Order: sequence, then C-alpha cells, then structure tokens
Amino acid sequence: MNRIHVSVADWRKDIDEIRRIREAVFVAEQSVPPELEWDADDAGAMHFLAFEGDFPIGTARLLPSGEIGRVSVLKDWRGLKVGDKLMETVIGVAEQRGQTRQFLSAQVYAAPFYERLGFKIVSDEFLEVGIPHVDMVRGD
Repeated sequence: MNRIHVSVADWRKDIDEIRRIREAVFVAEQSVPPELEWDADDAGAMHFLAFEGDFPIGTARLLPSGEIGRVSVLKDWRGLKVGDKLMETVIGVAEQRGQTRQFLSAQVYAAPFYERLGFKIVSDEFLEVGIPHVDMVRGD
C-alpha cells in the first residue's frame, strides 16, 4: 500500500487511463450515461491520477473555478485511503494556485469522506443523474 502516489495528469496523454477509471466507476457501476460523464470541462481542467506502482487506480479533476469533480477510485482499491491521498493532492495544488476555496457536488453517501477533509455541506440534497448529491465547500 505504500506504493500509492498521486500526480498531475496530462489530459491528452493520459485520457485513456482517465476514461478507463471513470467509465468503470461512473458508467459501469453507477449507471451514469456516458454522454453525461464526458463534458467540455475536461479539456480545461487539471487532471490527477492516483497510482499503485505504475498502475492508475484513481482520478479527479480540478476546474479553474476551484471546483473539484469526477473523483473516482477503482473498486478493488477502495477503503485503502487512495481517495484521501488523491484529494489531499488536489486540495494542495488548488491552494498553491491560489484557489483557497474549493467546492464540489458529492454523492450523499460520500459526504462524510469529504467532511473529514474539511468540506462542509452547503445545500439540501438534490438529484444529479438520478443519484442523491449535496453541494460542499472547503476554505474561505
């Protein structure tokens, strides 16, 4: 487990790995329609990949607005703090870029995970692609 590391990805170079992870988690597991998973924000986002050794196992993106999204870890690596390392890296990069306020829409079941990282719920529950979500904010 000590071979887990996170790095900034290159959207053009790493698109296949990012797609593999997001399609496994969101499209296959959670039945998100593929046309809703991929959007115009991907091209302008900073993407991150979590690796075990040299194998990509998780991903997330950071938009110029400070919005964090598409946080996903492959099923076999969940519960091993991969998400923590991924989010700590994303938050650290956001803060280095002057984005002292980060926000996201979290699936309700994942809200406690984000609360442990300093996010606070700032909305009522709502449905996004048929899945209950809440908006969350961290920082300023």
